[in-house]
Amino acid sequence: MKKSIVRFDNYRPASPESHTPEPVVRSTAMPFEALKVGELAKRTGLTVRALHHYDEVGLLRPSLRTEAGHRLYAAADVARLQRVMSLRQLGFSLDEIRDCLDRKGFSPLEVLRWHAARLREQIQFQSALCERLEAIAVRLESAGEVSADDFLHAMEAMTVIESYYTPEQLEQLKKRREEVGEERIAQAPSDWEALTAEVRAAKEKGLDPADPRVQALARRWQGLIDEFTGGDPGIAQSLAKLWKEQGANLAAQYGSVHDPSLAEYIGKALKAAKGL
Repeated sequence: MKKSIVRFDNYRPASPESHTPEPVVRSTAMPFEALKVGELAKRTGLTVRALHHYDEVGLLRPSLRTEAGHRLYAAADVARLQRVMSLRQLGFSLDEIRDCLDRKGFSPLEVLRWHAARLREQIQFQSALCERLEAIAVRLESAGEVSADDFLHAMEAMTVIESYYTPEQLEQLKKRREEVGEERIAQAPSDWEALTAEVRAAKEKGLDPADPRVQALARRWQGLIDEFTGGDPGIAQSLAKLWKEQGANLAAQYGSVHDPSLAEYIGKALKAAKGL
């Protein structure tokens, strides 16, 4: 098999039809055999029409031509095409790709790293999606029958919730879930409902946040949060933002009503405990 090594540390002058220097290609064994447009399309999965368009807009102009005028793509053209495809998958427009590749000081290695990073993000997303679908399957199995609206609401809620956390935080929460256990997780909503009722009663009685009884409620409140977050301040901030912006929707999922004033009341109690 013919192999070519593309080196990015040395550059040769660009062809008259190209806007940017291409990397020098040093062959091992035998020289790279230039590919016709149809062959390149077959090897890359692109269409001939797409390659023709890339040529027309100056994005990928073949270095060679046959005597009959047919396009021939050399190894350097293949290397450039790889960068085009990577940038396309990163969401760049064709004009942006051309400007990027023609920019002075552009690093092909940087494109590879960008693309690899994006692929890792996609892998994490697909793994999370798989876990969500499996969780919904368990819910359907245990419930026996779930309406289409319930199914969609569950997916929507999970998507909204996850958007408030970084991939790293979601990974930490996954580990935390494993540590706490499914039985405890299933019990947590009931604990929150009971505690919320007690906090509401204390607030309606007009108890001062510094009152020992409210202080005890605040410690339980903070304890439930820490149990979920593992004590991570970043996750706690994401959780607070989630409930501030989506509290009504989340509470509805559990058949309750969100009351932001209760969190403010507990916040005052926690500050009082610190002497603030």
